[in-house]
Amino acid sequence: MIDADQSRTGPLNTMRLGLFMMPLHPPTRSLGAFMAETAEKVLLAERLGFDEAWVGEHFSATTEPIPSPLMFMASLIPRTSRIIFGTGVINLPNRHPAVIAAEVAQFDHMSGGRFLFGIGTGSLPSDYELFDVADVGKRNRMLIESMDMIARIWAQDPPYEFEGAFWSFGIRKAINRELGIGFMPKPLRPGGPPVCVAVSSPNSATVRIAAQRGWGPISSALAPQAVVASHWDDYARACAAAGRVAKGADWRVASYVLVAGSDAEARARVYAPDSSFRYTFGYLYEVLKRAGRLANLKPHPAMRDEDMTVDAIIESRVLYGAPDTVAGKLNAFRDRVGPFGTLLVTGVDWSGANGGWGRESMQRLTEEVLPAVRRHTAAQAAE
Repeated sequence: MIDADQSRTGPLNTMRLGLFMMPLHPPTRSLGAFMAETAEKVLLAERLGFDEAWVGEHFSATTEPIPSPLMFMASLIPRTSRIIFGTGVINLPNRHPAVIAAEVAQFDHMSGGRFLFGIGTGSLPSDYELFDVADVGKRNRMLIESMDMIARIWAQDPPYEFEGAFWSFGIRKAINRELGIGFMPKPLRPGGPPVCVAVSSPNSATVRIAAQRGWGPISSALAPQAVVASHWDDYARACAAAGRVAKGADWRVASYVLVAGSDAEARARVYAPDSSFRYTFGYLYEVLKRAGRLANLKPHPAMRDEDMTVDAIIESRVLYGAPDTVAGKLNAFRDRVGPFGTLLVTGVDWSGANGGWGRESMQRLTEEVLPAVRRHTAAQAAE
């Protein structure tokens, strides 16, 4: 059992790599161009040896325009052989539990089990309005009810009878066992694919629920380091209370990363006028400022709103530099926040020069940075 007060590094696992496709694209780009770019990133990740590729779900934003990550990822199954797909995330309050249960079961079979079921409550205000789920407490309750129903669908045969606060449905009469009518599909793996849940806030109730239910937490790339550290502390304590062993291998942390040939070159790319990092954080600054939620982006909680700049946000959120510099930053980050098993590199738009920078960064990350991080991990484990 891991004690939350134990040395933060604890027993470290070999770090794995994934992509977290939440790229904020300029709203003028077409849906087709966006999907083609996202597919290119996943296929490059497959060739380079990335372990996972996560794709998000949004119904009402031209900047993040994939309403069905399962449909999109299904198109990539025959073009890949090893990379594991993850939904980052399916927002359970937005859709009927029976639809989600059936589609996830189908994808688990289609992918041959190369699938992680990422769930969440959503983060897009226009989707909240679209589905009438603006109240955060309501969304949290809907997530739990939906997941309970999905698990029950996968665990049983008909008749199905579900009565909840938000959904009531079933198949009670139209059942013919001989003809197979009335049977909901079950996933390839008994009980369903592993479940992961997005967490972003300090003292997160969601991370405690994840520990209780055996779900893997995914810490947001927008969370400050202190908040990410609190996720491991809370997860470890909640696992202990639930009689579970907290494993770093079950914890994923998303981050923005750019690797270049030198520190100066990486800095120039990150801060360039046409840098996608500048666009991304400028966009998020405007969105959160208008929503009165700038605290989510502050490098330090005590920083005044009027002192916030896009450059300050970039400096606090992007791990950039030459390969040895990024390896050092990653090791320090992991030592600071806890033994996460998978680094999810958060995608940014690849318009203009950003495409070349992004491809080079992914290659350097796998070929130069990751081996150095793993050597550091092995050395710590041997101490």
